[in-house]
Amino acid sequence: MSQVARVYPGEKDQPKKLVYVWQRPVRLFHWATAICISVLFLTGLYIAFPVLTTPGEAWNQFLMARVRQIHFFAAYLWLVAYLLRCVWFFLGNKYARSGMPRPWSSAWWREFFVELFSYAFVRRERSTRLGHNALAGVAYTIFPIGLGLAQILTGFALYSETDPSGLAGRLTGWMIPLLGGSFRAHMWHHLFAWGFLWFVIVHVYIVVFDSIRDRNSLVESMITGYKSLEVDATAVGKRDQEGEH
Repeated sequence: MSQVARVYPGEKDQPKKLVYVWQRPVRLFHWATAICISVLFLTGLYIAFPVLTTPGEAWNQFLMARVRQIHFFAAYLWLVAYLLRCVWFFLGNKYARSGMPRPWSSAWWREFFVELFSYAFVRRERSTRLGHNALAGVAYTIFPIGLGLAQILTGFALYSETDPSGLAGRLTGWMIPLLGGSFRAHMWHHLFAWGFLWFVIVHVYIVVFDSIRDRNSLVESMITGYKSLEVDATAVGKRDQEGEH
């Protein structure tokens, strides 16, 4: 598919072009992850703090069992999305790999601090980067990738307690003694979940902020795949696009 779809009048008749950035698998994995994390967080809250009760005899009620079933189903679905996104990191276009931290590069550090100070001081500077910038790359590496892996490992380790000799127990059961026992594994699993909540809040804020500041259709791009770029900024954007990794 051609990256540049069409040129159209932008704000104050400033022409813009649409660039195909996020491929369909990336968008699919993104929304699957968003849905799974939401379901996992809400059902996890109930499993930890079952504030809802049902009338009647306890033996005839299956609310907790149903919530745990939904929690486990979402966990398996997220695991599949997580693994497929890791594969698409290598199979996708250059934007699927954009933002990968390069701490050995001085240019990467310069971009990281420019973006950090830009968000900290809310400076009115438009970005021409089409993929993830350095700051976003660090955030995604720490949270969806790093914290996501920790959440998956601790979650399936706790799940394996009902059958330690099963596949989940053989693959992730070592996490429980590593973390100091079942209670501490539960504690870390819950703390990781709250870390995701903070990430989602900041992520939504930055996405909306960037979409308004840069007028780059960032919000719509995760639905259509296309981001907009001012034609006058193409000379700057060309360097950015060629530098995507």
